[in-house]
Amino acid sequence: MEPIIHLKDVSMVYGGNGTRTTALAGISFDVLQGEYLVITGESGAGKSTMLTILGGLQVPTEGAVRIGGSDLSALPADGLADFRRKTIGFVFQAYHLLPYLTARENVMVPMSPERVPPREKEERANDLLASVGLAGKEDRLPSQLSGGESQRVAIARALVHDPPVLLADEPTGNLDSATGEQILDLFSGWHGRGKTVLMVTHNKANLSRATRSIRLRDGQVEEDRLLQSFSAEPAAV
Repeated sequence: MEPIIHLKDVSMVYGGNGTRTTALAGISFDVLQGEYLVITGESGAGKSTMLTILGGLQVPTEGAVRIGGSDLSALPADGLADFRRKTIGFVFQAYHLLPYLTARENVMVPMSPERVPPREKEERANDLLASVGLAGKEDRLPSQLSGGESQRVAIARALVHDPPVLLADEPTGNLDSATGEQILDLFSGWHGRGKTVLMVTHNKANLSRATRSIRLRDGQVEEDRLLQSFSAEPAAV
């Protein structure tokens, strides 16, 4: 089976003129559809850089990145935007909700370019908010939501286009342990529905949810191990 994610000799170097910093140094690995991969490592190991590359938010200095059969380095700017919209759901530690929009409106933001009746967009947003436990809170602003509720809105927004891959950068980092477990329950549920999950985390307790872990050190893969078996699904990209 062809992997849904393929990285080959990926490097990322910042700066120049004697101030070069290497964030990633020749990373290679594959991810199969249906894996739940947790990426760990100390601060500065390259975890977040790798996630932004996988999300098509930046292009590596060297190496190949293929996701769902698409060569990200070969895509023009509009092609990358289309790739991100259809293939990747990205959940950030800081939520990145627009403060002047309601929960429903925040979820609807990725649907803005679509020629779909507003009512259909609203119904889609309402359904997703209900699926993450926020039924009845669709009209609340981010300032009226708790941290856990804000993260649930961010997850609902990431799922708008039903992407096959979910990327999460420290999604429980700003939450207390009980709320963090509830957020992890959501990721486990979506993984159970066939989503491929890649989560960057400092919390080693999150490994209990994953099927596989990769530990980065100084921009390289220090360890790659299988944690539990999983059933690979055909990539729906």
